[in-house]
Amino acid sequence: MAGAALRRPAPAALDRLRRVLGSDEDEHVRTEAVDALGALGADGYDAVMVATADPSWRVAEAAVTALGEIADPRAVPFLIETVRGDGEPLIREAAIAALGAIGDERAVPALLEVGHTGRPQLRRRVVVALTAFEGPEVEAAFHAARLDRNPMVREVAEMVIGRPAPDSLQPPASSPQPHSPTDRS
Repeated sequence: MAGAALRRPAPAALDRLRRVLGSDEDEHVRTEAVDALGALGADGYDAVMVATADPSWRVAEAAVTALGEIADPRAVPFLIETVRGDGEPLIREAAIAALGAIGDERAVPALLEVGHTGRPQLRRRVVVALTAFEGPEVEAAFHAARLDRNPMVREVAEMVIGRPAPDSLQPPASSPQPHSPTDRS
């Protein structure tokens, strides 16, 4: 019981971080406040969720990353919506990583979807996030990523699987692959 009391932040410190987050004009200061709130775990959850709507994408990205650190399943619907959205790509990447960190099965369909249609950076991040899950659809996604036209996606898939795809299955360097029409790998 004493150990739990030592890990709980003082209410005054939590209130100060919330105030900084809501009022400081410097996005770097707000980002630091989000990081500190995320390190508090469940105690920082509500304030971190509020920070996901910060006008600065840097603060919002830090908040989404903190949700993965907090690992509260209440964040999963929001993170899925973020992954499927068309917002700032770095925030979507952070949401993918957070879903992997939380490891909630509700995330798998969204991760698989983005793994097939997203930009290379998102597809690469999905491969890593999917390592938190099991099942035939996850294994199929790893094997599909091993044949992705983007070398960074292939590389991370090969690291996950433990071996490269045979040369006969590698996509030719000049042949287009059907991923996203806006894909600029």
